[in-house]
Amino acid sequence: MGYHRRVERKYTLVDVRPNPQATDLAGLAGRLLSELRARRPLVQNITNYVSMDIAANALLAIGAAPAMVHAPEETPQFTPIAGALVVNIGTLSAATAKAMQIAVDVAHKVGTPWLLDPVAVGPMDFRNGVVLDLMKARPAILRGNASEIIAVARLAGLTQTKATPRGTDSTNTTSEAQLFCIELARHFGCTVVATGEVDVATDGQQVVRLANGSPLMTKVTALGCSLSSVMGGFLAIAPTPLEAAIAALAVYGVAGDMAAETARHPGSFRVAFIDTLDAITPADITGRLKVIA
Repeated sequence: MGYHRRVERKYTLVDVRPNPQATDLAGLAGRLLSELRARRPLVQNITNYVSMDIAANALLAIGAAPAMVHAPEETPQFTPIAGALVVNIGTLSAATAKAMQIAVDVAHKVGTPWLLDPVAVGPMDFRNGVVLDLMKARPAILRGNASEIIAVARLAGLTQTKATPRGTDSTNTTSEAQLFCIELARHFGCTVVATGEVDVATDGQQVVRLANGSPLMTKVTALGCSLSSVMGGFLAIAPTPLEAAIAALAVYGVAGDMAAETARHPGSFRVAFIDTLDAITPADITGRLKVIA
């Protein structure tokens, strides 16, 4: 794959299909939400300690079944029965890296779709090496903030552009990351999602940009990580990873808008957001989804 080769490419939007209509995307998200609730997929999460509670509750609220199975001794038996696997490197250690590698290798072997959330990738060598090793097992979805996506593109040898996340925060916009999303999607054959004020999702051929969500979402710890887990729920039941990503972004963003109508501060917003994930309907998505052309 040439992961360590540094090549500066001339980025282009050639062959990228136009953004679908909002009504089409809302309809897709609504249908997949109903299917998820009917099928209640089991989602394995090897995630950071900060996000375990809210990620599990977010999955339960939308109708999925969360499993926070980390032990490398259990993963070979558990991953094949999960509908999807979510790997989040937020609180990384040698032990968790081992568990993650075992899980993604099993997922790749048995065909369990999996998602990688490369939290804070870029400035630390150990974390960077773990991300590159995990990417070899071919995630269905790579989801991060704009700075994380640019950092992965640099590690993959697709650019020399530097991006250093400030902890878990992005110092870049998703507009800056969009072309890197496309290149990464084509390079690794996966769907890439960069989240921010405008969320970008692409499979390398089609780009979708959605603009729902509340600023309060950035003031509640691990809501971004929980989005990855929710996206894993949709990944377990959607026809394609891109459709899973679109549905998760739509449901999550619209729920953020709705929760902010009744909650004005982070503590109350956290509760209102989980309640809204439980109560949100396809009609809510149809009436509120914001698609950026």
